[in-house]
Amino acid sequence: MAAPMELFCWSGGWGLPSVDLDSLAVLTYARFTGVPLKVHKITNPWRSPSGMLPALRTSHGEVISLPHKIITRLRKEKYNADYDLSARQGADTLAFMSLLEEKLLPVLIHTFWIDTKNYVEVTRKWYAEAMPFPLNFFLPGRMQRQYMERLQLLCGEYRPENEEELEKELYGEARECLTLLSQRLGSQKFFFGDAPASLDAFVFSYLALLLQAKLPSGKLQAHLRGLHNLCAYCTHILSLYFPWDGAEVPPPRQTPAGSETEEEPYRRRNQILSVLAGLAAMVGYALLSGIVSIQRATPARAPGSQALGMAEEDEEE
Repeated sequence: MAAPMELFCWSGGWGLPSVDLDSLAVLTYARFTGVPLKVHKITNPWRSPSGMLPALRTSHGEVISLPHKIITRLRKEKYNADYDLSARQGADTLAFMSLLEEKLLPVLIHTFWIDTKNYVEVTRKWYAEAMPFPLNFFLPGRMQRQYMERLQLLCGEYRPENEEELEKELYGEARECLTLLSQRLGSQKFFFGDAPASLDAFVFSYLALLLQAKLPSGKLQAHLRGLHNLCAYCTHILSLYFPWDGAEVPPPRQTPAGSETEEEPYRRRNQILSVLAGLAAMVGYALLSGIVSIQRATPARAPGSQALGMAEEDEEE
């Protein structure tokens, strides 16, 4: 019997099954299609087989990282949420997916990773508290820089001095996008009727993050909350497909080995490796910045011991 497929994704928070946009989209698509997956909700991307989240490990051991590639693979495994869509609906899916990426994604990145109050009080706070030591000291900052680069690619000429003008333009387009989504949904349960499709998985992931996070600076959030059918849409999907994952208080942690979120046999090893990695990073920073310097000593045993130390350091790296 083939091993089950495994999905590695960011764990949940803010009343959502995952706080990460891509992880939430893949999780939602998997729930829509009923694909049998062993889900690992983790807070350390280094535990992912690809070093990124989300990641899918297939029954044949192949590792896939990007959300659209993961969903394409699930479709090949006969779990296709778009199977019953017409050609016209397929074209609409592509058009709305493009609209989300062009108009809504830049604002989501800006809201959670660029806006100072939101980043400090919500985003960085969650990741710093959830990640293991010492990753929580440097990984949120690295992720913020990666999202800044992604925003530059999406917006073209993004510069801090133009932030106010950029904000006005981005948020205006995002409000129009939300209004258009609200009009397209109307009174339907899902965007193409009574059954969810891949478009619903992506729209839900965008809207739910924006709706559920308690943002101190929520310009677009206020507009979304005024679109009652979109709010009801998110609530419906949460209650129907994530009746326990979407709860504010997570269910009690289970101690058996079959737990989704932690693999007990490896926990202590990961803690030790994390501490060693943190010590190595701090020592390396001290040496590179000149805070600590190493001087050659004259005793005969010094060269041998220094060579041994370098070999150990190379092995750690």
